[in-house]
Amino acid sequence: MEKWKVLSLAAVLGLVLAGCGGSNKYADTSAAVTEEAYDTGTGYLSDDIYSYAQENGYAAEEPAEDVSDDAVEGSESPEVADTSRKLIKNVDLEVETEEFDDLLTTIEQKTEALAGYIEESYTYNGSAYRGGSTRNASLTIRIPAGKLNTFLSEVAEVSNVISRNERVTDVTLQYVDMESHKKALVAEQDRLLELLEQAENVEDIISIESRLSEVRYQIESMESQLRTMDNQVSYSTINLSIEEVKQLTPVKEQSVGEKIATGFWKNLTRVGAGIMNFGIGLIISIPYVLLWGIIIAIVVFIIRSVLKKSRSRKVDNKPEEKKENQKNE
Repeated sequence: MEKWKVLSLAAVLGLVLAGCGGSNKYADTSAAVTEEAYDTGTGYLSDDIYSYAQENGYAAEEPAEDVSDDAVEGSESPEVADTSRKLIKNVDLEVETEEFDDLLTTIEQKTEALAGYIEESYTYNGSAYRGGSTRNASLTIRIPAGKLNTFLSEVAEVSNVISRNERVTDVTLQYVDMESHKKALVAEQDRLLELLEQAENVEDIISIESRLSEVRYQIESMESQLRTMDNQVSYSTINLSIEEVKQLTPVKEQSVGEKIATGFWKNLTRVGAGIMNFGIGLIISIPYVLLWGIIIAIVVFIIRSVLKKSRSRKVDNKPEEKKENQKNE
């Protein structure tokens, strides 16, 4: 408790000395208390405040003595530093399957069984109207970090994995830095509240409350960032891409004969699929073929009618031309 008395006395003394320092004096005082009252490396009073406390008869706390291992074992609730690292894991997984609907259902069930959730989902039905013939899907799945490998193994059992890319980001230092900054802001908030209780005029109250609002906003921002980071660490992200195929891609190296056979059957399948798609497209296009047939028939009929009339006129005009020629002779 002596430490807090010293801090309060130092803060009040700073207020008295800076009585005419303008509207920002409480922001400066709070910053001075935050940065100068404590040594950020050790957590103890700085030399200036420590000397001031001794001169004025305050017994400042001495650094805690080293505690032996026996003493730690005998204590009821020893404080153990958190040495775990903050790792964010992301996996890009591309798979293919011959049973598209069954695979989607299985992945949803496995995600739920492992206490995960699907954050985003996109499914394409393979409609030929959009230039495609096979279905595919893209899923963003969040799985508890400790169950990531289990989920990946189960997906590999029910599908054919084409590619897999894992990324691990270590945010331990960033997390610790943000947490330390938050603690400093909370300590400054407490000291500002103490100063607010001691303020005696409106100008002082307004200055303190202005700085207090800034500190609280920064604390809320830090807490939001820490919560987001905790979620990214606790739940790994899997970007899963699923492609429906007629034949699975071999995952092991093939011999020359196997490559020839595979390539032959693949091309034969493509030819068959091409013929089938052409037939389907032709049947689908029948209404357009009929429409254009009718239009062409009408145009041909009109052209033939015009030509026929033109020939008839020429035939009718020939006797008259003969009579006129005879008269002229």
